[in-house]
Amino acid sequence: MTGPLSYALLDPTGNMTLLAETSVPEAAQPLTAKRLMALEPATEQVGFVTETDDGIGLRMAGGEFCGNASMSAAVLYLLRKGMDGGEVTVRVNGTPQPVPVTAERRPDGTWRGSVVMPKPLSVGRERFSDGSERPVIRFPGITHVVLETEMDRTEAERLAPVWCRELESEALGLMFLDRERGVLKPLVYVPSADTLFWESSCQRHHRGGRLSGGGIRYGGPRAAEAAGGHAGDRSGSGWKAPPEGQRKTGPSGERRAAGRIIKPTESAPYRISPLCAKGR
Repeated sequence: MTGPLSYALLDPTGNMTLLAETSVPEAAQPLTAKRLMALEPATEQVGFVTETDDGIGLRMAGGEFCGNASMSAAVLYLLRKGMDGGEVTVRVNGTPQPVPVTAERRPDGTWRGSVVMPKPLSVGRERFSDGSERPVIRFPGITHVVLETEMDRTEAERLAPVWCRELESEALGLMFLDRERGVLKPLVYVPSADTLFWESSCQRHHRGGRLSGGGIRYGGPRAAEAAGGHAGDRSGSGWKAPPEGQRKTGPSGERRAAGRIIKPTESAPYRISPLCAKGR
């Protein structure tokens, strides 16, 4: 790229998402995402959007699927079209079919969105090289390993890349399930974007001098179910199981994730990043 890069910041359920609207070659997206995250320290994940014939296209920096980013992309599309709500077709990298997203602007200026989540490729127990067996949920582009025992943060951060390679996955989420409190805390590793991020704590870490970061990826509800719990929505402290009868399902029984999306402030809803300017 030789020109400025336009992007928008949105806050879906506390998972600050930066969506780049300027076209960036796929090979350059991971590095561009890192530089954008450095420019906007509150950012937890970066996606790249393009307008399509029937809606909007989204590719996350690591190529994985993200439900929160999908809702954010739909809201951004509606904002750009001057609409207060509707269903948006989001074509997300990491899913074979378009993802329907419904969003509606509320009187307070925030948005309420819901997204039909892709079904997992498999849910079951898999054997690891140390001989142990753990619940594993595989999605296109990312695999989740459910852990019901506590683990030292350093050890978890060491194991994430190891297990990602062992499971031959494009990305890995270690989902630490506290069944008693109904909370699931994810550590997400995306090797193509070179990021490692504790999503429940919303804190960015540096490992070996490399910028770490990430964003929430769908799998919390499925992970809880795989380990014998029930699904939940994300809160500030992780995924919490809702009361019975409040699971998010569509009219055909499909799984939906729902949440509140806070748009950027009116004073600067869209910004121009100088990092891709000519000569930089």
